[in-house]
Amino acid sequence: MVPNNASGSSPSGGTPETGRVLTAAEHAEYERLRRAAKTRHRWAKQVGASVLLLLALLLAPAAVVAAWVDDEVSDTDRYVQTVAPLAADPAVQEALIDRLTDRVVDNVGVEAVTDALAKALADAGAPPRVVQGAEALDGPLRSAVRSVADRVIRRVVTSDTFEQAWEGANRRAHAAVVNMLTGEREGALRAEGDAVQLNLGAVVDEVRQRLVDAGFDKASAIPDTDRTITLFETEKLGKAQDAMRLLDIMGTWLPVLTVLLAALAVWTAPAHRVMLLIAAVGVGVMMVVLLVALAVVRRVYLDAVPPSALPPDAAAVIFDTFVRFLRDSTRTLLVVAVITALAAYLFGPGRAARGVRTLAQRGTTATGRGLHRVGVHTGSTGRWLDAHRSWITGVVIGAGAVALVLWNHPTVGAVALVLGLVLVVLAVVAVLAAAAGPEPAATAAGEPGRRAP
Repeated sequence: MVPNNASGSSPSGGTPETGRVLTAAEHAEYERLRRAAKTRHRWAKQVGASVLLLLALLLAPAAVVAAWVDDEVSDTDRYVQTVAPLAADPAVQEALIDRLTDRVVDNVGVEAVTDALAKALADAGAPPRVVQGAEALDGPLRSAVRSVADRVIRRVVTSDTFEQAWEGANRRAHAAVVNMLTGEREGALRAEGDAVQLNLGAVVDEVRQRLVDAGFDKASAIPDTDRTITLFETEKLGKAQDAMRLLDIMGTWLPVLTVLLAALAVWTAPAHRVMLLIAAVGVGVMMVVLLVALAVVRRVYLDAVPPSALPPDAAAVIFDTFVRFLRDSTRTLLVVAVITALAAYLFGPGRAARGVRTLAQRGTTATGRGLHRVGVHTGSTGRWLDAHRSWITGVVIGAGAVALVLWNHPTVGAVALVLGLVLVVLAVVAVLAAAAGPEPAATAAGEPGRRAP
């Protein structure tokens, strides 16, 4: 049999399958078919990678929104962290003060007071001018009541006590709703079948203890039964709980699925670096689209809220506060996408990329040699670092990516911190590798341990 060469055919034109000598035409056809099969395989991989990437890009905005909604709905701490700033915002405080002041003035019933005063004066035989004067007190009395109510309410709303009460009330309410929707047995509000029940156990215990402390010893005999009150029953409670479970699944697994699709697209593509660059640019574009969509929704929301219901500045603050974590997450992903695209480009063959790599190498090499000249020698360790530079670079970048994944709600600042640490570690590795110095000279023949001159 004729031995095969590197191209898969024999020098005489034979095939590796049969060893039969082919004519020039047959050999040319064989090579054409082999190249066509390779092209079709590459094309199929490219199409598959493109489909995977398209799915990942379409799911990216939905995954970000689903994760944000799941956090706000199912995580009480995250929800309280979201709404807490509203209690200290001046625009929201003014809206709340005005609303509470109006409610107080309406409940006081100034007009009824002046009417009663006028009637009493008339019944007592007071002159008509006095009676009319009492009726005219409606305006000044209303203004006085509003002034007093505004002053008292403003003192309460702008105090630290109000912020603490605001956070506590939101925490208790959110936790109660979450317990009801998830079917948890803890907390005051819970679900039992299709019924929503309020557990008064803690209240009963507190009342019983206070009665005993006040001298009513027989209050200790109050039974522990019937400690729950059914607030309402609805057939839609089960559907709400199912929706909660679906939201939890989507918020957890939709981002994971999106990342897996993008990773598979990069891994499947014939040119991994190019596909990584395209994927990063695509994710960045989708995050920009999401930011634009948030701006449009904000404008629609503000136009839909009448000023009589909520002042525009307060409405804007409320919207921005509720979506700020979604906006922050979107901006963070945009920054990560830009950094990833830039890194993929810098590892490529472009002239600018080669220039940046050359400049960085010259800088680290000069620094390492300077350290070596002043007596800092890394020796075999530095040479090992230099020999395994590619693997070390991959490990450091991978560690940075893992750190961001494990970071609880990373921000743009967190991304900048991790990026800075990665660059510092890579620079230190390059400097240590350059400080190793030249290889030891070969020993002279026949004289072990003696270095050649």
